[in-house]
Amino acid sequence: MKKAVVLLSGGLDSAVTLYLAKKEYECHVLIFNYGQKASIEIEYAKKVAEISGSAFKVLDISMPWQGSSLLDKEISVPKGCASDDSNIPNTYVPARNMIFLSFGISFAEAIGAEAVFIGAHQMDFSNYPDCRDVFFNAFQEAVQKGTRAGANGEEIKVVTPIIGKTKDEILRKGTELGVPFEYTWSCYEGREVPCGECESCIFRKKAFEEVGLKDPLI
Repeated sequence: MKKAVVLLSGGLDSAVTLYLAKKEYECHVLIFNYGQKASIEIEYAKKVAEISGSAFKVLDISMPWQGSSLLDKEISVPKGCASDDSNIPNTYVPARNMIFLSFGISFAEAIGAEAVFIGAHQMDFSNYPDCRDVFFNAFQEAVQKGTRAGANGEEIKVVTPIIGKTKDEILRKGTELGVPFEYTWSCYEGREVPCGECESCIFRKKAFEEVGLKDPLI
């Protein structure tokens, strides 16, 4: 069976992406411990990978320059919809998807995987520039020009299967696929229970309400 690398954050979106990838690929999961306040998401990601039957690695990386409220204890995570009016909120982690995808592509080349899956979407999201089609298209071109696979005329695809879906559509698809949402974590805060007030919590709450389901974390 062909192989794929799946970047798994522990959130709802990446969990659904893993289960979509599982339909066609033997999945090898990468989970990142990058100093995030919500480190609880790492344990949730490991649980989802285990339940899905996928091999996983937790990669410890350092971002000592921080530059985001998700990393810096001195910067508060904003409450409410901080990305209104096309603002990029301080929850943006500088070049995070570029960094994570680079690790994913390296891993894929090493194990002979054909694709790297990432659960980014550009509908209900926080205006992060590295969650848009234009970024992923450009990164795909860089992969073709900057890897041995590309030089040999092969392709490692960067796959964004939920890029054009809204949060409620993602939730519906995950329900169809049997995603264990009780082991997904969306909150930006590093607490034992979701804060319910950050933008990510708000997006999640709205999606469960629109689909008519109870959030198993609440």
